[in-house]
Amino acid sequence: MELPDYLFERQDESSDENFYESPRLVTHIDDATIDALTNYYQEVLQTDYKILDLMSSWISHLPEGTNYHHVTGLGMNEEELDKNVQLDERLVLNLNNHPKLPFSDKIFDAVLIAVSVQYLTRPLTVFNEIVRTLKHDGICVVAMSHRLFPTKAIYAFQALSPPDRIKLVTYYMQQTGLMDDVEFIDRSPVSADPLWIVRGIKNS
Repeated sequence: MELPDYLFERQDESSDENFYESPRLVTHIDDATIDALTNYYQEVLQTDYKILDLMSSWISHLPEGTNYHHVTGLGMNEEELDKNVQLDERLVLNLNNHPKLPFSDKIFDAVLIAVSVQYLTRPLTVFNEIVRTLKHDGICVVAMSHRLFPTKAIYAFQALSPPDRIKLVTYYMQQTGLMDDVEFIDRSPVSADPLWIVRGIKNS
């Protein structure tokens, strides 16, 4: 399936480094929604996992008090990453300019993207890289809600309905050819921001 280029265009195509230069030490979803995401992570992430928190920030929403084998955070703002106490390793990288991940093959048990997949302008390349760095049977968890920075989110996430956004992220995973087992999980709390999760498992 060929996706039209306009789906990945943005209102503001200026440098992402400028947009993310100042740290944003705020949460982008309601507390109840954060709790729902943390609870989901508690269910699917094992303590011996090596985890990549992709498009990370000052908080990873991982369960507090749970010590994973290793957590790497890759994001856009160094100050935000430095404040994230759940990270063992921190890298600053603009995936829209450099979609190739600076990691070896098959080293992560889980790759997480929390409420930020809508900002990827080259998602197909990024998801191919995610699958490359995942171990066999490793998981990719993409958590979405309905909030976004409108000038930096791609057109697809502003024009498509929530079900179609879920289908789009499912396609991101399936087009890699190595992630056939993809499922959608709705963990939306009552009277709070929605939480839509797409999880893929790398073929063994």
